Amino acid sequence: MILERILLFLMLMKDEQHFKQQQSIFLIPTLFVIIIWFVYWIEINFDFNFNKYGVYPRTLEGLKGVFLTHFIHSNTNHLFNNSIPLFVLLSSLFYFYKDVAYKVLLYGAFFTGLLTWTIARESYHIGASGIVYLLFSFVFFSGLIKKHFRLVALSLAIIFLYGSMIWYVMPIKEGMSWEGHLSGFLVGLILAVIHRKRGVIREEHQFSKTEFDLLFDEDGNFNPPQKEDELIDEQE
Repeated sequence: MILERILLFLMLMKDEQHFKQQQSIFLIPTLFVIIIWFVYWIEINFDFNFNKYGVYPRTLEGLKGVFLTHFIHSNTNHLFNNSIPLFVLLSSLFYFYKDVAYKVLLYGAFFTGLLTWTIARESYHIGASGIVYLLFSFVFFSGLIKKHFRLVALSLAIIFLYGSMIWYVMPIKEGMSWEGHLSGFLVGLILAVIHRKRGVIREEHQFSKTEFDLLFDEDGNFNPPQKEDELIDEQE
């Protein structure tokens, strides 16, 4: 299943003008995944508990989690479930939306954490799933808003791969921060609207006059241009 997702993602990446392959596309996704695994490795090997550095809503101390929560995970299952979609969605962001990728990631992560701090129930909220929902929402809605054929195809692929995620923006599973998911989803939608005119957009068709068009005047009446000899005859 994971291999199918990666292959489907790579199929969308073809060499065409704006969509040229760049070595930096996988740099940030790979680095992000390595960091969250390294943080978890430190926590396990040195017997630390970083949960207290997560978001704790509406407290001054809990504000630090706005910046740190995305790097903290409760167990390997939690970490692994976030790693694959993080890599795929971040790669999609930096490949198809490279002009705004850093802004979406940095501002999106901050406002996702801040909104979670504002609306969530009183508990420690940890994990990169807020960013996963941020990226899912941004990539999906941007493709629909821009109406570019390749971006729409990407949106459909994202729904195919991760469409079931939408259910977890509601409190349907105990112990899961649905507030963080909802925050990321809403922030991603807002950023998609804000950046709707940035990057790749569908170009409006520009009509150019042909020889056939020259046979008609501005009112649409048939009025072919007269030849020089005809003009001379009329003057005589």
